[in-house]
Amino acid sequence: MTETVLDEMWIRRFSPGPDRGATLVCFPHAGGSASYFRPMSNALKSSLQVFAVQYPGRQDRLHHRCLTTIDEFADEAFTALEPLMNRPLSFFGHSMGAVIAFEVANRMKERLGAAPSTLFVSGRRAPSTHREVGIHLLDDAGLVEELKRGSGTDARILEDKDVLRMILPPLRSDYTAVETYQWRPGPKLDCPVVALVGDEDENVSLDEARAWEEHTTGPFSLNTFSGGHFYLADHQSAVADVVTRQLLSRTA
Repeated sequence: MTETVLDEMWIRRFSPGPDRGATLVCFPHAGGSASYFRPMSNALKSSLQVFAVQYPGRQDRLHHRCLTTIDEFADEAFTALEPLMNRPLSFFGHSMGAVIAFEVANRMKERLGAAPSTLFVSGRRAPSTHREVGIHLLDDAGLVEELKRGSGTDARILEDKDVLRMILPPLRSDYTAVETYQWRPGPKLDCPVVALVGDEDENVSLDEARAWEEHTTGPFSLNTFSGGHFYLADHQSAVADVVTRQLLSRTA
């Protein structure tokens, strides 16, 4: 059997998993990187093969051009992931990553005739809902305050001016992409969609998370956890259990 050759710029694997069976691809939030999913990869390595997407403009891709539209993210990610699409493949996206995962799933359905086995959408309102948000228009100080408010970044990092010079450009580009994204109605997915959300997340209400059901003809479920937008940090094991139960039931 020919070994799958992956685009190492875009795709990361932190823990070796089973060679056969279900594969999960994780998409980070705005300003995030593939390493955000290292704990999830470790939690799932005994049962699943886990990959994470590394967007340009951060960490070892610091000097790669930042992307400013969701279509760019989705087109590039689809191309990088296409070699994996000959196996049972599921997507897990958090926040902006949920939108990118959704659009990659749409491209997969349109171009290959098969959607992911399951689409997990975390900490993000459904594409059919809309809020007017202008974080990408804030000055640098405003972006830093947004990072502090979201509690997804170590506060010590935000005091380092050299680090800020590295992280603010991709963060602004990411927010530009997700805040200017406009959903284009079209054929629905036919795969299961599993939504996950923190019960104190100011960025997405339960009704906005529940609206993901409108985007598939397949089964839908909503899972709530205590916490805010980055509830994942405190519920790695519970989230891993949701993923495992869903994917292993699909392959049983």
